Amino acid sequence: MTNDTASISTDDFTRKAVESAIKIGLIFLLLFWCFQIARPFINPLAWGIIIAVALYPAHQSLSAMLGNREKLASGLITAVLLLIILGPCVFLAQILTENVEELTQKFQQGGLVIPTPPEKVSTWPLIGQPLFDFWQLAATNLAASVKQFAPQLKLISQWLFASGASTVLAILQLIVSVIISGTLWVYGKGGHHLALAIGKRIVGTQGEELSVLCTSTIRGVARGVLGVALIQTVLAGIAFFVAGIPAAGILTILCLFIAIVQLPTMILFLPCIIYVFSGHDTLFATGFMVWLLGVGFLDNILKPILMGRGLDLPMIIVFIGAIGGMLFSGIIGLFVGAVVLALGYKLFISWLKDK
Repeated sequence: MTNDTASISTDDFTRKAVESAIKIGLIFLLLFWCFQIARPFINPLAWGIIIAVALYPAHQSLSAMLGNREKLASGLITAVLLLIILGPCVFLAQILTENVEELTQKFQQGGLVIPTPPEKVSTWPLIGQPLFDFWQLAATNLAASVKQFAPQLKLISQWLFASGASTVLAILQLIVSVIISGTLWVYGKGGHHLALAIGKRIVGTQGEELSVLCTSTIRGVARGVLGVALIQTVLAGIAFFVAGIPAAGILTILCLFIAIVQLPTMILFLPCIIYVFSGHDTLFATGFMVWLLGVGFLDNILKPILMGRGLDLPMIIVFIGAIGGMLFSGIIGLFVGAVVLALGYKLFISWLKDK
């Protein structure tokens, strides 16, 4: 009798274990299936949430000015953001197309003339003599200079083509993200309550605190990235126009793009410095170089300050999270990395204080 009872208990346990395993497997299968379906929209959706959170205070202020008309405020901000994105893109595409066509025609007709380098270029330390020799060759025999670097130019052209394709895709994703953020602003209060409910479901009473922390971190990183990028762009643009560099407007837009994607601005400033040294007196060129070097290093000072302002956690946590996140998963990692590290820090401190 005892053996029969034990056998029934064992069979019942096995049956329940198999049923539980099947249910868990089906849940994971459903989640994986949902993830695969939603995968193409994850990046635009994440960017849409980031934009919505970062600009939600501006949306609320504008809505109050318009008599609490949230949909109108959302539509206006969305339209402005789309103009900010599409305006420079259309302008740059038109200018680049015209420039490429003009250069191609001049090169084919032999009308592309490169001026000879000034003698003082050869006196520059390290790069002076090689730069002077190549510049001189390009000025006297452009075809020979192009053939000399044909393999490198081929690699550069392939990289430019791939970069252009990825840039177009990124712009399209950004446009979709802006439209998503416009939709989220209309349902901002509902989204806030949903975030609070999820936070409380995961960590209980600390859910509201961590939800506020996520929001503040996203806005802090947005200030640190976009704010510093705008400051650098304005200061660099002033220098470009004062120095009379050709296509200063395009260079200013490129500076903004480079600063936002967190590439070193010196990749743009260095050719400009070389150009100014070749065509201006030494005193002016030195002042121009010092100004741009200061602008280039400005983000190292301002970014940590702006990122950590208004947050109840050490500034270094947000800064490390943003930079580490960018290295791990690209530009969106600036926000995701900062939020994840901030949450991890808060949970760790809470665990230490829990008795």
